[in-house]
Amino acid sequence: MDQARGHSPHELWGLVARQAWARLRRRLRAGPSYRWRYSGRTPERVLIAPPDLRIADPQVARDIYHGQFLLAGQLVETRGQSPFRAPISDLPWQDALHSFRWLRHMRAAQSDLASANARALVEEWMALYGRRVYGMPWEPGTTARRLIAWLQHSSVVLQGAELPFYRQFLKMLAVQMRYLRTNARDIPDGEDRLRARIALAFCALSLPAPATAVKAASRNLAQELDRQILADGGHVSRNPRAIMELLTDLLPLRQTYTNQAEQPPQALIDAVERMLPALRFFRHRDGSIARFNGMGITQHDSVAAILRYDDTGGAPLLHAPHSGYERLALGATTVIADTAPPPPADLSHFAHAGCLSFEMSSGRHQFVVNSGIDNYGDDSYRPLARTTAAHSTVTLNDTSQARFSLSPKWSNLIGTPLIGGPRKVECRRDDGAGVTASPPATMAMSRGSA
Repeated sequence: MDQARGHSPHELWGLVARQAWARLRRRLRAGPSYRWRYSGRTPERVLIAPPDLRIADPQVARDIYHGQFLLAGQLVETRGQSPFRAPISDLPWQDALHSFRWLRHMRAAQSDLASANARALVEEWMALYGRRVYGMPWEPGTTARRLIAWLQHSSVVLQGAELPFYRQFLKMLAVQMRYLRTNARDIPDGEDRLRARIALAFCALSLPAPATAVKAASRNLAQELDRQILADGGHVSRNPRAIMELLTDLLPLRQTYTNQAEQPPQALIDAVERMLPALRFFRHRDGSIARFNGMGITQHDSVAAILRYDDTGGAPLLHAPHSGYERLALGATTVIADTAPPPPADLSHFAHAGCLSFEMSSGRHQFVVNSGIDNYGDDSYRPLARTTAAHSTVTLNDTSQARFSLSPKWSNLIGTPLIGGPRKVECRRDDGAGVTASPPATMAMSRGSA
């Protein structure tokens, strides 16, 4: 494998221009002159509530009822006030709140009280944010996650609902669907763009829609899957966590196609069949996922829930050339290595300066690991976890392979893409001798076998 990438100043300025243009277009489309694009016929009902693979806990529903919102690793106590008015500046917490994935805990509670609380919170959100498309709650990625969650848990939200709320809920589903459909092409490359297509496919299946709408949603989904899911099942961002997160949405989507007697697009079937072995590729024998390019602590129950759908069996793949990783296994020992340059700038917001880093485990014990990202930790520490020194690879002159820090002005516009890094990595695998990857350094791993 010979991969050449890297981020020149031209790429960075190109990213700035694309992000600025996309943001300007979204702002224009959120204005009064564009609002009519999101109006239209209100669906009469929700045809089906898609399944949700995420682990649910009824105790969390009880905590939410008492005003305790533990989201993105931060506990906020509302003390009788609306969580949507809480003066919390933590963006991950706000994103988790407005994404509504916590509705699954209300479903798990299986009580009228939990349903009433879910309905009250949804109604409050619609009153505060449903009349105007603006701000973080309407960021495309957040909107896509919220739309999927509202559909998946619509039965809980609508249980015991009166007609005015029922109609308003369906209207807001339609508004968010049209908003995503209008802005899908301008969403920055990566997971959020693909998740928007997943959300639109869920809508086409779960809400009354003509056959042409289902075909269009399936076609757009297939195109994005073909573009983002690599031949070895990895994601173009090179983030193992992206595989896990996307499978958590794609598997229920595949099931929803079947439940609605619709043929899933072949690209969806093929992508899932590639991604499940890819997830197992990154898995150590203790069940944890290797900490590369955005992966942090593994939620073992979530991984197990996904892999129940993997019918391939047998040993994991050993070679992921398109994603840029290699795996060696001999007896109980496993080595997983990063053997490629960083992803393109558009997709590098969670990428690490860990080229040629590796993790090694034996049985259920890990001996060599990367630091990994603490998704719920202090923002100021996350750049440190992305540096070369936080990885099991060579650090020269106490210097990271790449940098991430930008001025707040630029970070607010384009995030924290990886800047610099190796431009070319050559990787050669010989199952009789091991794997050799070079430059910027040469690393030879000891003999491994299938």
